[in-house]
Amino acid sequence: MSKYSNKFKLEVIKYYLNQHVGYKITAQHFGIPAFDTVKKWVKKYEKNGINGLLKNQRTSYSGEYKQNVIEYMHANHLSCQETAYHFNLGNTNIVVRWERIYYEKGPQALYEEQRGRRKKMSSNPKKRKLDKQVEEDLIAENQRLRMENEYLKKLNALVQERIKQENKKK
Repeated sequence: MSKYSNKFKLEVIKYYLNQHVGYKITAQHFGIPAFDTVKKWVKKYEKNGINGLLKNQRTSYSGEYKQNVIEYMHANHLSCQETAYHFNLGNTNIVVRWERIYYEKGPQALYEEQRGRRKKMSSNPKKRKLDKQVEEDLIAENQRLRMENEYLKKLNALVQERIKQENKKK
């Protein structure tokens, strides 16, 4: 749900158009923190009427549509914001993102679905193969360390037993 209702937005736009005041004064009159918000609403209204104010429910666009938007923007020398108003896109950042993909990866990348987070790790970790000699040395060292660990545990248990016996004699 948006912060401002469509009725409120329309009231702000009508005030701006009828009173012939600036964006800043209109924003102050209605208690809107940023005058850019009023400017955005007015531009959307002038370009697409009331439909420009409605929240765009379509969240998925085809690759062909994305490519057409970017190519239209370049052909007509429009900014990302003007292009978003022209195509009635909810957010101007979407045009910026599509343009970046278009330039970095090419137009064919717009056809790929790019939602969600990127995988940080692959599902199949790559196992490195060790030389046979190195592997045998590691196994032998591992066995020696296990034996040493067991020896030290037994020794510690015997020392504790002796201390316990001496404490009982006293």
